[in-house]
Amino acid sequence: MRTVTVEEHFASPGFLDGAGRQLKEGFLRTGPRGARIVEQLGEVGGKRVAEMDAAGIDMQVLSLNAPGVEQLEAADQVALARDSNDFLHGAVKAHPQRFAGLAALPVAAPDEAVAELERAVRQLGFKGALINGHTRGRYLDDKAFWPIFECAVALGVPVYLHPTRPPKAVIEASYGGFSPVVGDMLAGSAWGWHIETAVHVIRLILGGVFDRFPKLQIVIGHLGEGLPFMLPRLDRNLAPELTKLARPVGDYLRQNLHYTFGGFNFPATFLDLLLEVGVERIMFSVDFPYGSMAAARTFLEQLPVSAADRERIAHGNAEKLFGV
Repeated sequence: MRTVTVEEHFASPGFLDGAGRQLKEGFLRTGPRGARIVEQLGEVGGKRVAEMDAAGIDMQVLSLNAPGVEQLEAADQVALARDSNDFLHGAVKAHPQRFAGLAALPVAAPDEAVAELERAVRQLGFKGALINGHTRGRYLDDKAFWPIFECAVALGVPVYLHPTRPPKAVIEASYGGFSPVVGDMLAGSAWGWHIETAVHVIRLILGGVFDRFPKLQIVIGHLGEGLPFMLPRLDRNLAPELTKLARPVGDYLRQNLHYTFGGFNFPATFLDLLLEVGVERIMFSVDFPYGSMAAARTFLEQLPVSAADRERIAHGNAEKLFGV
């Protein structure tokens, strides 16, 4: 069975020395495990391929590690996005059967982001883009960013919406008052990342993005960032009579969104997602190097689905959406 994982991360030297410097230094302070993550992020050659082989992973769709470029000044976003995409292109070119790429975009400069997306897809052969949440508190339902979506639709590629930390005011209001380590984790991977991304998706829906671009396809990770659990409630309380949208909220979540594992190897959460959106919208991923490829592959093999549905999740849905 072929396996394609679609939320797998890398870090270019320019990123680790710039926007990702604090991330790198934080990992290095944690000891050998953190140092190993930094090494794995920067290694997009034979060592990574060997790890994939050992775990039974055939292809990784690679994207620049969070926080990406989105929190930089616009001019710095432009430079780092281009540098990172060129670095990734080299890795994909060296291993075209094992790696595919998602572009980093300078979202704060929408015209430049459109140009970079076009370059990444048409010249570099990338399969879409990944955007790390808000850009200094501005969300993608802001119409200033809609040219990016228009370009993605014209190119026929999806946009992966990856978590980022909530804006500072939200962190202070909702996640303050605890010890620094607890507050940081609560605002991040324990809760805040996921709620932040779910709210961002709801903003896209309520802001009319999918009514304006009905063919737009967005991908989110972590088995839906909590949205499948809330989908019936959203449908009940945000009916079209209230929202003035063309369709119920749940329709957008089932027809314009795709969902990956992203390190969430949780059977009950998976089943909720499956029951709410259907197998055609679910794709395998590991969240490497933060998740274990071997553990993710084992989870895939143990899913309570038919052999045909397992094939769809393992590779078929990604092949259809990304063309890999």
